Amino acid sequence: MLLESDAAELRRLDLAHHLPSFQNYKMIGDLGGSRIITRGQGSTIYDIDGHALLDGMAGLWCVQVGYGRSELADAAREQMLELPFYNNFFRTATAPGIRLAAKIASLLGNGLDHVMFNNSGSESNDTVLRLVRYYWSLKGQPRRKNVIARWNSYHGSTVAGTSLGGMEYMHVQGDLPIPGISHIIQPYHFGDAPQEDAELFGLRAAQALEDRILELGADTVAAFIAEPVQGAGGVIIPPASYWPRIEEICRRHGVLLVADEVITGFGRLGAWFGHQYYGFKPDIVSMAKGLSSGYLPISATAVSREIIATLTEANDDFSHGFTYSGHPTCAAVALRNIEIIEREDLVGRTATITGPRFSKMLDDVGRHRFVGDARSIGLMGALEIVADKVTNRRFGGREGLAAPVVRDACIARGLMVRAVRDTIVMSPPLIITEEEIARMGAILKDALDEVEPQLGKLEEMAA
Repeated sequence: MLLESDAAELRRLDLAHHLPSFQNYKMIGDLGGSRIITRGQGSTIYDIDGHALLDGMAGLWCVQVGYGRSELADAAREQMLELPFYNNFFRTATAPGIRLAAKIASLLGNGLDHVMFNNSGSESNDTVLRLVRYYWSLKGQPRRKNVIARWNSYHGSTVAGTSLGGMEYMHVQGDLPIPGISHIIQPYHFGDAPQEDAELFGLRAAQALEDRILELGADTVAAFIAEPVQGAGGVIIPPASYWPRIEEICRRHGVLLVADEVITGFGRLGAWFGHQYYGFKPDIVSMAKGLSSGYLPISATAVSREIIATLTEANDDFSHGFTYSGHPTCAAVALRNIEIIEREDLVGRTATITGPRFSKMLDDVGRHRFVGDARSIGLMGALEIVADKVTNRRFGGREGLAAPVVRDACIARGLMVRAVRDTIVMSPPLIITEEEIARMGAILKDALDEVEPQLGKLEEMAA
């Protein structure tokens, strides 16, 4: 247990030396530093002051099996004692990496037989960009370099990942995107076309892909990359018409289809992978987060046998990889994590028990006067905060002012959620109980009631 003096020293060191991710450093200094999380158990995390928080974000969309799993620590210890690390360069490999690749291939099926390991979702999508361009070069079509993605998508924070992603506020830092990356509209029905029929809008959003392919020239387009459900963009759930049309367009124009499953993989939607939930077949799948439940950093890029056949026939090196690719300790933990998900049927439980309960809870909260839309799929959910439920007008006359106020009220009441523009997003551990889901709902409703005066001030300021 941390002493008060230890806590004070950690806060000092945090401000003096630590640079947290995606942070305004002036703001974090004014706030007195970061909220320091010290331990976790089940679906609950605890900060340095002893406050308990029901983790409505599963860390960062990733802690599928919850906190405090001693068998994952045991798996790491056992592997560290046997072989803590070795690389997979120099025609070498380790047993955990080989077994994990085979396990992932078995979960994917559909000819996605081969797996390259990385350390993060960002690196997995870097691998995608290099791989698809190399593949088309080997196929004698070197003009196929363009990759199409979607505005407001998130594919990581490396140079390639940020470029593939459609977050414009990230693009302005570093003169991104890099050449050869193109973006189209997202299937955000509530935000972009709430008055339009959802299925017709889904077809229109998908048609934007074909329009862009034709604009660029099909013989210049390498791939289309997208999350089955956009996570960091605000839990954007596409209409049912969207993915069948996207797949048909890709096949007709010979464009590779890449599913970014960094968030949606390993049970989050109530299926092992999001593309399985929607019933389409990708050529490449990037994954991370739930692969190890965040216990150790590891990601993977799964590739179809057709692509690998082309690389094999080329009889040359694919000069790509990382020092820690296939790290044996990380792979051992990921294998054990998958065993837990299978043994406890967390995928089936999400599909039939907790996912429907989560949906019902959000629908109930969605009746609140400040909620314009409540949506969920599996254990991903979102609430759109609005000043007027009829017009969906945002508080203060612009987007992004209200949700942070609601988020802070939730955290103060013991629920960790995230604000994305004016959307409260949630992604709890797959082991969350029905009672904990009910508690999430109660806190959300109380927080929405509590912030009415603050939201009213936003309206006054905009008047």
